[in-house]
Amino acid sequence: MISSYSEGHICVIEFFRPKANAYNFEFMQLFSSTIAELEKCADIRVICIKSGIAGFFCVGADINDFASNDTDQNRRLVRLANQVAVTMQSSSKLYVSAVNGHALGGGLEIMLATDIRLGADSTYKLGVSEVSLGLMPGNGGTQRFARIVGLSQALEYCVSGAIFTPQKAYSMGLLNQLLPSNTFDSAVLEYCERIARGAPQAIASIKQALYQGISMGLNDALKLECSLADSLYDTADADEGLNAFLEKREAVFNGR
Repeated sequence: MISSYSEGHICVIEFFRPKANAYNFEFMQLFSSTIAELEKCADIRVICIKSGIAGFFCVGADINDFASNDTDQNRRLVRLANQVAVTMQSSSKLYVSAVNGHALGGGLEIMLATDIRLGADSTYKLGVSEVSLGLMPGNGGTQRFARIVGLSQALEYCVSGAIFTPQKAYSMGLLNQLLPSNTFDSAVLEYCERIARGAPQAIASIKQALYQGISMGLNDALKLECSLADSLYDTADADEGLNAFLEKREAVFNGR
C-alpha cells in the first residue's frame, strides 16, 4: 500500500492501494510510520508523495470501511490522518505532492498538508466532497484550504462539494505549478532535485517563519523572522553560500 525509495537527498513515497488509493486505518498507519522513519534521516531533505495507480492520487477514506466502522474507529482514523498532516507541515523537511490523478476528500487534504503541490496538466478531478455524505473535511482541510486559496473560495468548495479541474486549482493557487502530463514524473523529480540542493537549515527556518508567522500579528511575526534569520548567519552553509557566490560556482550545502 505504501512504498518508498530514495534518490540522493530526495525520498519518494508512493501510494498503491487499488483501485483508487482510498485509505483505511492500516494504510494511514503505514503512511505515518514511513514518514516517522524518514523524519529521522538527516540526509533526506525533500519528500515527494505520489501515486502508483494511473488516474488516481488519493480519493480519501475508504467509504465502505468508513460506513462499516463504528464511530470510535472512524475517529481514530481521522485523528491519525490529522497527526500525519501536522507532522508534514511542522517538519524541517520539504514535502511535495505530485498529483497526476483524482484527489478528492481526504486525498485533497493530504495535498493541502504538503508544502508544495505540483499537478499534471490533465483531466482529473479535485474537490472536498465530504458535505455530500453529511460530513465535513476533518483532516485540516477547511483551515489549510482557506489559508492557501482564501476564505471565500474555500468556503464555496467545502459547502458545495463541487469538483474542480487542475487548471482551476492552479489558477486559485492550490497547485504551485501545472506541468505537462507527458513528462510529469521527470519534471517532478527535476523540481525536487533543484529544491533539495538548497540549504536545509535556511529552508527549515523559512517554513517555520511562514507557518508560524501567518497566525501571528505582524510585529510578532517580524520578530520571529528576525530571530530565525539571525540564527543562520554563523552557519557553515551561510559561509558556503557566500563563498560560492563570490567564486561564481554552485553552492554545496551540508546542513550545518
